[in-house]
Amino acid sequence: GASDILERLGSEKMENQFVFTRTLNIGPSSSILKLRVAPTTSQVKILGSGACLSKENGYVILTVDSSRRTQLKIFIADARISTFDAFFKASSGPESLLKYTQGGPAHYPEILTTQIKRGSDDGLFAIDELSPPYENPWNCRMKLSGIDFMSDGNIAAVCTTDGDVFLVTGLTSKGDSLQWKRIGSGLFQPLGLKIRNDKIYVICRDQLVLLHDLNGDDETDYYESFNHDHQVTDHFHEFAMGLQADEQGNFYYAKSGRHAREALVPQHGTLIKVSSDGSKSQIIASGFRAANGVCLNPDGSFLVTDQQGYWNPMNRINWIETGQSNTFYGNMWAYNPPTDSTRKAMNEPMIWVDMEFDRSPSELVWVDSEKWGPLNGSLLSFSYGYGKMQLVLYEEVNGKKQGGVIDIPKMKFYTGVMRGRFHPDDQHLYLCGMEAWSTTQNQRTGDLYRIRYTGKTITFPIKLKAKKTGLTLTFASDLNSESAMEISNYEVKKWDLIRSRKYGSERYNIETLDISDIKISADGKTVKLILEDIAPVDVMIIKYNVLDKEGVSLQGTVQNTIHALGDDEDDFITSIK
Repeated sequence: GASDILERLGSEKMENQFVFTRTLNIGPSSSILKLRVAPTTSQVKILGSGACLSKENGYVILTVDSSRRTQLKIFIADARISTFDAFFKASSGPESLLKYTQGGPAHYPEILTTQIKRGSDDGLFAIDELSPPYENPWNCRMKLSGIDFMSDGNIAAVCTTDGDVFLVTGLTSKGDSLQWKRIGSGLFQPLGLKIRNDKIYVICRDQLVLLHDLNGDDETDYYESFNHDHQVTDHFHEFAMGLQADEQGNFYYAKSGRHAREALVPQHGTLIKVSSDGSKSQIIASGFRAANGVCLNPDGSFLVTDQQGYWNPMNRINWIETGQSNTFYGNMWAYNPPTDSTRKAMNEPMIWVDMEFDRSPSELVWVDSEKWGPLNGSLLSFSYGYGKMQLVLYEEVNGKKQGGVIDIPKMKFYTGVMRGRFHPDDQHLYLCGMEAWSTTQNQRTGDLYRIRYTGKTITFPIKLKAKKTGLTLTFASDLNSESAMEISNYEVKKWDLIRSRKYGSERYNIETLDISDIKISADGKTVKLILEDIAPVDVMIIKYNVLDKEGVSLQGTVQNTIHALGDDEDDFITSIK
């Protein structure tokens, strides 16, 4: 009800026998307050006034006088504890617990220093290693799973899957070292972190937690359950992943399902919104299996990844519009699935991501950095499975989002990549990652990286469009027309997937498409592959090996999905003199 309750758990020892204690400070309430303490086979006594014990249905029940403020100490022991009465008589009475709500001495006063290993500027991107203190006094496994920045951009907060939270200082001070301070611990598998008004919020398997430092020593004194609407069962797979916030302060995260078992609670396999004050939550979309991360788009829509599995023939990148009538995304093991298990009842993903290109996608992020040149405003996808980063080439045709992914060359990390954010001050990309089950990148338990664009030639397409007569690939630099228009420099394949209750899907109807002609745009940056047999398809790959005007090799493979074909454009020519 409306009662404020403080509780402290404890135990007392006498002659090698133990008694458990519960100290309760209970405020007045307008409703009856009853507590089921223990089975009647246990020994139970209370110190303090304003409450009494009784027995109901095999349990000892504590009933509290709800009209007054009460301080109680409950003693609980097994029936075999012979010194129970002596414990009770020797114990001090119930204490006021208010003193514990003001903050206390730091549990973790140590500040650990690590060195920054600056990456080479020779390539397209430089990767600075901001590695955490793997050797630490608490034997923390530094499996980093969330990151965000304070208003003082020199400081970030990171969380780990084992339940720790660290402050990291030194990001923008241009020094060669970082300082790491452990500010929290004991959280239930955090897999996302967001800072709002310099307050740290962490999404855990059981709740959304707000960390409070009550005495200004940079350590958490109070872990507030900001929202715990999502329920948790004992299944290993039901992660709560990714944490974002909109301009109004509302939070968003994804709650996974139970792998290949029927959902038990409404939040299994859903995208969830939590109000800015934490008082309520709302399920926005459902039908996910293991949605490792949420991207909040500038227009208020969302991008949510999902993993291959039962009812998921392949990995998915889902574009989720707000306000749409159908909010189901395919996994029949999610809560309250439709009666129709065919594809007609689900929203198609923007992209089916083949396992060869990413065995486990995590989160996406929009590039928000002028320092990233032609890629500013683009969309990136991170890979937990392969520890890499991809550019997402997306478009909208007839109201349908579709597109492809392409690996950013020489972008390989020591761990799987979990989360990424662009720094508002230095405008570089910061990534955190870890190794655990089902990633190929397990050289380190976890790591923190800073990605800097060096300004060199971008060697991969930055746009992809599917047209009624073929495909267009747009590059950031002018192409060598002779190389770009050589048909043998390209290859296009496609295949289909079958969605079923089985795990994943084989490749069906594999076919190489004939390229009948190639055209190039007037500005020399876009090629059009003329494909007479182009049609909507689950998976397509486009291989290219061309040169730009400076002779730089542009070589790679785009993997895409086509839902609809757009109208052709007429700004292409067949030759350039």
